[in-house]
Amino acid sequence: MASVLPTLRFIAHHPLSSRRPLSAYWRYLSWQIRSRIRSEVEFDWIEGSKLVVSNGMTGATGNIYCGLHEFSDMAFLLHLLRPGDLFVDVGANVGSYTVLASAVCKARSIAIEPDPNTVRALAKNIEINALSERVTVIEAAVGAQSGSVAFTTGRDTMNHVAGSGDHATRQVLVRTLDDILCDEAPVLIKMDVEGYEPEVISGARATLKKPSLIAIITESSDPFVHDAIQNSGFVRAAYCPLGRTVALSTDGQIATSSLNKLFVRPNAVRHRVKSATSRIVAGVSV
Repeated sequence: MASVLPTLRFIAHHPLSSRRPLSAYWRYLSWQIRSRIRSEVEFDWIEGSKLVVSNGMTGATGNIYCGLHEFSDMAFLLHLLRPGDLFVDVGANVGSYTVLASAVCKARSIAIEPDPNTVRALAKNIEINALSERVTVIEAAVGAQSGSVAFTTGRDTMNHVAGSGDHATRQVLVRTLDDILCDEAPVLIKMDVEGYEPEVISGARATLKKPSLIAIITESSDPFVHDAIQNSGFVRAAYCPLGRTVALSTDGQIATSSLNKLFVRPNAVRHRVKSATSRIVAGVSV
């Protein structure tokens, strides 16, 4: 019972499911039943998009219950991207953000994921949404320089670049973001690499200066990461999806419910999110 309570609290306080709680709790109950019958469940998501979800995929199951697991960040993506834009998903995991970008927004995506088992789950979500022409998958870690690095195994979505205390590991390819995006013009980059963000940023100096790049979402709280991004002309921000407002910070600190950090080039971002098409997510217009 104790393990269930955090999930029920998450549903109760989520900005979308709190508006239609009975529907959200029904989706939760339905998932509990279906996931015990089948090892993988195909979930109908937004505007015809789908996700293949298995037990243990915490972020993906949050999408089932509440529509958008990371509400403000995922809604920001939906409001920012346009058909033909390039989204770069660093630490793509099973592809929730990539599916939103390429199946719903019709943008191109480069989905980068180092773990072979997770790449197989990512490939299923690309295949089931018929996104092979819009999505490029790169099976590699992203770092400060090309080479290889030890990566944990057996931790499902929590695998990461191995530390000194990690023993079950495999070697994975490492590439820099500057190398991957040399001739590309990204609009949005999302980074979720379990604490490896300083290495990613160290290999992305040219990428951060690309004029096409107008927003970055990162899980990192590392001052080096924040300084490098802000020194490239970005401003720390918080996004309110239901009001389409972008609140800026001048000192790098800002009140937000998101666990991620958002950095933007304000003028370009504000115009885009204000003019974006509304989407119906879990029965709510976003």
